[in-house]
Amino acid sequence: MLDFDINYHQTTINNSTDNLTQAKLKLTDNFIARHIGPNSTEIAQMLAVLGYKNLDELIDRTVPSAIRLQESLNLPEAKSETQALACLGAIASQNKIYRSFMGMGYYNCITPPVIQRNILENPGWYTAYTPYQAEIAQGRLEALLNFQTMIIELTGLEIANASLLDEGTAAAEAMSMSYGLCKTKANAFFVSDACHPQTIEVVKTRALPLGIEIIVGDHRTFDFATPIFGALVQYPATDGTIYDYREFIKQAHTAKALVTVAADLLSLALLTPPGEFGADIAVGNSQRFGVPLGYGGPHAAYFATKEEYKRQIPGRIVGVSKDVHGKPALRLALQTREQHIRRDKATSNICTAQVLLAVIASMYAVYHGAEGIKKIATRVHQLTVILAAGIKQLGYSIASESFFDTLKIEASNAEAIAIVAETEGINLRLLSGRALGISLDETTTLDDLIALWHIFAGKNKLPFTVEELTSDSSLPESLLRTSDYLSDPVFNRYHSETELLRYLHQLETKDLSLTTSMIPLGSCTMKLNATAEMLPVTWQEFGNIHPFAPLSQTQGYQKLFADLEAWLAEITGFAGVSLQPNAGSQGEYAGLQVIRQYHQDRGDEHRNICLIPESAHGTNPASAVMCGMKVVAVKCDREGNIDLEDLQIKAAKHSDNLAAIMVTYPSTHGVFEQEITEICAIIHQYGGQVYMDGANMNAQVGLCRPGDFGADVCHLNLHKTFCIPHGGGGPGMGPIGVAAHLIPYLPATSLSFEDSKSIGLISAAPWGSASILTISWMYIAMMGAKGLTEATKVAILNANYIAKRLEAYYPVLFTGKFGLVAHECIIDLRPLKKQAGIEVEDVAKRLMDYGFHAPTVSWPVIGTVMIEPTESESKEELDRFCDAMIAIYHEADAIANGQIDSVDNPLKNAPHTAESLICGEWKHPYSREQAAYPAPWTKEHKFWPVVGRIDNAYGDRNLVCSCEGMDAYQ
Repeated sequence: MLDFDINYHQTTINNSTDNLTQAKLKLTDNFIARHIGPNSTEIAQMLAVLGYKNLDELIDRTVPSAIRLQESLNLPEAKSETQALACLGAIASQNKIYRSFMGMGYYNCITPPVIQRNILENPGWYTAYTPYQAEIAQGRLEALLNFQTMIIELTGLEIANASLLDEGTAAAEAMSMSYGLCKTKANAFFVSDACHPQTIEVVKTRALPLGIEIIVGDHRTFDFATPIFGALVQYPATDGTIYDYREFIKQAHTAKALVTVAADLLSLALLTPPGEFGADIAVGNSQRFGVPLGYGGPHAAYFATKEEYKRQIPGRIVGVSKDVHGKPALRLALQTREQHIRRDKATSNICTAQVLLAVIASMYAVYHGAEGIKKIATRVHQLTVILAAGIKQLGYSIASESFFDTLKIEASNAEAIAIVAETEGINLRLLSGRALGISLDETTTLDDLIALWHIFAGKNKLPFTVEELTSDSSLPESLLRTSDYLSDPVFNRYHSETELLRYLHQLETKDLSLTTSMIPLGSCTMKLNATAEMLPVTWQEFGNIHPFAPLSQTQGYQKLFADLEAWLAEITGFAGVSLQPNAGSQGEYAGLQVIRQYHQDRGDEHRNICLIPESAHGTNPASAVMCGMKVVAVKCDREGNIDLEDLQIKAAKHSDNLAAIMVTYPSTHGVFEQEITEICAIIHQYGGQVYMDGANMNAQVGLCRPGDFGADVCHLNLHKTFCIPHGGGGPGMGPIGVAAHLIPYLPATSLSFEDSKSIGLISAAPWGSASILTISWMYIAMMGAKGLTEATKVAILNANYIAKRLEAYYPVLFTGKFGLVAHECIIDLRPLKKQAGIEVEDVAKRLMDYGFHAPTVSWPVIGTVMIEPTESESKEELDRFCDAMIAIYHEADAIANGQIDSVDNPLKNAPHTAESLICGEWKHPYSREQAAYPAPWTKEHKFWPVVGRIDNAYGDRNLVCSCEGMDAYQ
């Protein structure tokens, strides 16, 4: 049983022998008991079903004794929710909120309160999972379709995805796509020196392992006699200049190169969009559409391109299809590009989008509409023009007369001006010793302009008034936008708060999230995202900080990072941690890049073989290929363990070139492999490094540590094990821990790292999506060592309880030495197909009628489901899920016995919508009640899918990914 040290509202009264001489009142909220779903009675009941006396006995039989921790984690004592919030509040107060005019693609903005409260702070939106089960994700998919439409119309291109991680990585993805499409033998990519510096560095990092040469220079003087396969330019440029790229693009196309334009979204309300002047790809950041700065993230990047490249576009696309009733229905399209399907053939390892932030940005556009967006853009531009006029009257020169929101001001005393500005609580961008950058945004006021003028005027009085200054446009006449945008009804219907509120709620009710029921997805760890953990995300002290603000202003963040790095290092057993990777896929990539750099630094450039077991995580092969490695598969035995003989043979065969192995632990087969230490030793014997995928770290915390049993690198999914919510498919964070010898190669946290051995920038911001690191800080602070360990034990208990309850109906595919699973189990549904013609998809859709999201379907083994209940689910909820699965088994059994029609039955027709039950004649051989209310709890609370089963094949054949297409289809 769980034995918690802290009791909720426990009062301890000490009596003296004389009388009541003292009373100690201990009032504490016990977060641990709130996070862990089963109480002590339920834990005892589940252990009894499994035949164990206590949790420790179960764990001793599950986790190999050779790797078990012999002492508790060295972490601070668990804090209550109130204490943790107060402690983090004190840390936050160390951050200084200055007015930042630094630009570089990051801007202050206004998050409309109706969007902040009803999306960003709403668990109905942030606890949902990636919309792989589209029938119960129609709300989120519609919001993402709005995002795609917004991007398509603002960029003037034909197709857009549903978001990427940040502008830098989106530019790198554009480079990779251009390389794959190139019809020449060129291996050079041109990057304009007018691009944002962090974007240039991310592109360089991505290019190096692929053997791509990066040429950084002035696009105006580039000689196309130099063969290139692609080019990247910034619009407007990082210093604010608006260039006309038409001639450059024409020459690039003549040279058979593709051109990517990194474009500011707000400027496109006034400027000619990239698609109209010949761009092949447009990328950028949607941050200034209502998403807080957050010291760098999370923010949704965008990626748009031409229709002809739809099969190569990275990330996810929301498409319009139809359901079984002929009703329009949304789903993720072209999923064959997903890296876990294509594996080493994948061109991208993007498995985490920024869905929650893309939804916010899309609703910002819905709320303001075309007219509102144009007003905001116009006001920002007019203020910039007025600022420039005043600056010139003060005797300074402006580098360009064509600008939107950013000025490059030439000043011999630039550094001194920047220092004065900082003393006034203002951050300017120091471009050089003789130039400053100032970028304005929608929060800028006339008072801000006056403050800026006073800084440049020094001790002199201003020789003008605001009224005397011109506000005439400085946009080039030849680049003024003439085309319409955001014309779809959705962008013109919800401009009052009442209407938007109802629209947001309507979409929310179409999605199944953790507010409805458990989401038992294997390897995805859909655990509680506690409210106390989420509150600090929107604190101004964390949200209103520019990612390149001086460190002297971000001491609170630095304290947060130091704590989290130390805690994660202790939890994993590693010597160093980087918090920069802003997705699990980015963590994989960063970890392998560190290994690659380590070999390169030692003169082992030839080491490029990456061994990947069949039981590894699905993104691993794509990550290896992107790091320039060659994938060699390693077999697994019948029990799902890595075949040691095959591993030994292949490690020896490739010993001279062995770079690494990528191993998931516990494996994706849901077991703790007994020989993990030996596996690591074999790799080290032949000079390789061990990369451990930390997707399943929820089964290790407090019980064992990767750094202790042989791993050299491990990434951590903070959006899994450490409680950052999945946000409907993003945001995520994937920091890496490394052994001591790899610390010098960790990602850089500064743009000036030329003299270091660092692999460079992996993400655009130095600490990735910094603002959501507060969530994991709160989780660890409130759980402490004991709470974290108990959570792991209960996660393992819950998985084994489900496996035990279901084993009489469905074979459990893999178990460990003592017949137990780790924190997840694979249930084999293939017998249903053989006996009753029931596919795994039928079971997934029927579970919706019972009010549940399906487990992970047909991965890692076709025809199975992988179930991970997490420690946050109560026994009552576990039993409901098991009862649903058992009931579905009996429905399938009735089909096999001929009691129910093999074609027209509840499983083949699932999910059942309210409309299909109420409207029209009921012609099925089973009752409406059996269709809609197959379990008692569904009569108490029913989640209704709004569409029937979706025709995925139709959607891929007839790809439509914008709102107009949906209306036309209707």
